[in-house]
Amino acid sequence: MFSPTPLNLPPFKAKISKKNNAVYIFDELRKKELVLTPEEWVRQHWINYLALIKNYPKSLMNIEGGLKLNSLQRRSDLLIYNSAGHKVVLAEFKAPHIKITQKVFEQIANYNSVHRIPYLLVSNGINHYYCKVDFETESYQFLEDLPDYNEIG
Repeated sequence: MFSPTPLNLPPFKAKISKKNNAVYIFDELRKKELVLTPEEWVRQHWINYLALIKNYPKSLMNIEGGLKLNSLQRRSDLLIYNSAGHKVVLAEFKAPHIKITQKVFEQIANYNSVHRIPYLLVSNGINHYYCKVDFETESYQFLEDLPDYNEIG
């Protein structure tokens, strides 16, 4: 059974329930209970942090948006849109015990080759990385923090 790991993110009042020897967490975006995995624990913390601290509207967040990459169907962990409907943040989450390696950055870079989103977020709940992508110069810059919604919206 999953035992939540303390994360390097503010705590929130998660709606957790147990059924049939499984632990579930209520996902406010999808409006349903999901099996509580370590990765889902990280994702739900980020959704709440982005909404409550960084002012990203939950209505503009999309979980596991589908995309085709080299004819394979893939799913991104979290996409955030601005009020004009443009994608502004792409996030990739890992379980706390998974190290953020070059392979994880390659995964989000591959996804972003399809999406072309200016801000990237990679986190395992303990370590967080933020990048701003410049598509004209084909470069990126690591940031100290992800900008608030009103700074990039």
